[in-house]
Amino acid sequence: MRLIGVLGGMSWESTALYYRAMNEAARETLGGLHSARILLQSVDFEEIQRYQHEADWNACARILVEAAQGLKAGGAAFLVIATNTMHKLATEVGEGSGLEVLHIADPTGAAIADAGHRTVGLLATRFTMEERFYRDRLEGKFGLEVRLPDQGERDDVHRIIYEELCLGRVEDGSRRRYLKIMERMRREGCDAFILGCTEITMLIDASNSPVPVFDTTVLHARAAVACALEAAE
Repeated sequence: MRLIGVLGGMSWESTALYYRAMNEAARETLGGLHSARILLQSVDFEEIQRYQHEADWNACARILVEAAQGLKAGGAAFLVIATNTMHKLATEVGEGSGLEVLHIADPTGAAIADAGHRTVGLLATRFTMEERFYRDRLEGKFGLEVRLPDQGERDDVHRIIYEELCLGRVEDGSRRRYLKIMERMRREGCDAFILGCTEITMLIDASNSPVPVFDTTVLHARAAVACALEAAE
């Protein structure tokens, strides 16, 4: 298995989920006591989120490129950016580090298309929902129609991510709010949802969703292990 380079810490709550999901995928695929070969650079999310909200994406890029260069120096074969939002900088990180970036939207879009869904709701940070870098890839590459919550709903989705989930807080009231948003969007034609922030799986999953959900954290982690194994054959 090739060495998987992970840019994590954004937030560390979901990076911990990535670690588990990658190792579970390796064990399921290889059996026995096999686990994934992972090299992690975990950045300080306080600094990252401040630059995000100041729209200083160049500062974010500098931090991630430096971390990614460290992963390359440590022998990583490719990169996993363990967050949806920072795929806004996937090109910059890939070019700055010289490593291929396994884009989180690709296994997500493939899974949705394979399941036969076309009209999907996107729950994510405001950056991922409102900017085009993520939706354009899903729509252009996989033929999906990606719909967003309305403005007030987007505000709540974003706030819950940063003020609760990234701090490890899982509140029943917030789960109810997400489900209410999803039910409204379902009535208006969404037949599936993308959990487009890696922390949302802490709140919503297949056990409590009224419609199919696609967990980007697990899909990305499993794709990383598949990539590492395919190239090693």
